[in-house]
Amino acid sequence: MKFTKMQGAGNDFIVINNIEEELSTEDFSGLAKKLCQRRMAIGADGLMVVEKPVEGGDFKMLFYNADGSLGEMCGNGARCIAKYGFENHLAGQTINIETTAGMVKAWKLDRINYKVRLNDVSRLELNMELEACGQVYSCAYVELGDPGIPHLALEMKGLRTLAPAQLWTLGSTLRSHPALPKGANVNFFEIVGPDQIFERTFERGVEDFTYACGTGTGSVVAVLTEKGLCSGKNVKVSMTGGDLLIDVVKDKGRITDLYLSGPAVIVAEGETGEIIG
Repeated sequence: MKFTKMQGAGNDFIVINNIEEELSTEDFSGLAKKLCQRRMAIGADGLMVVEKPVEGGDFKMLFYNADGSLGEMCGNGARCIAKYGFENHLAGQTINIETTAGMVKAWKLDRINYKVRLNDVSRLELNMELEACGQVYSCAYVELGDPGIPHLALEMKGLRTLAPAQLWTLGSTLRSHPALPKGANVNFFEIVGPDQIFERTFERGVEDFTYACGTGTGSVVAVLTEKGLCSGKNVKVSMTGGDLLIDVVKDKGRITDLYLSGPAVIVAEGETGEIIG
């Protein structure tokens, strides 16, 4: 089975073109769990499966987390799959991707960088208090798309000096907090300058901190824009895996568009052998 390994700001993915492979949809969850194992297999944060379009897009993308669960959408994954679509002649320089959370539009900016319009902000709660690890935390809750991709945004002073291990218990606890029926990706952030943010995300489905989270950066910037803490224009979000840019468009006081720009890199192409586990 042929695969392509890709990464966007350190968020890494395995891509399988099921238009060519013709695998059963029932196999994808188990395949994700096996292929995404680091050391034992290819290793990745998630599996993206390219399928024939059914709703007028250039192609359809199914996203599976490393634990085999079906994800609604992935921002960094969308940039990577947009590049895959362009490089494999499935789309032109403007790419329309069908996802579980709705249609996502992307644009090729240059050889490395792609821009995507993230799914609409379908839910936004700026003030949510959650008790975790013996403290009460003031958070914001955001969903993108329908069904919505759930995100918590939590400001953490001194985040740049903290190792992910120091936040692991808090991230894990908030990720599956009983007040959040769907769970959530937990986005810790620190404002480090005008329109400059540092962020770390504990990802649902990976169950650990990842190098980057595209929908998470969009969610955090959406919250900060609504609170008047950033301009929403060309906001730089730095993470372990690199920098992403977010642009927020508002009309009549409401967020209408959320754009994510950043790198999409083809790491390797190959064929899988025997996978045990």
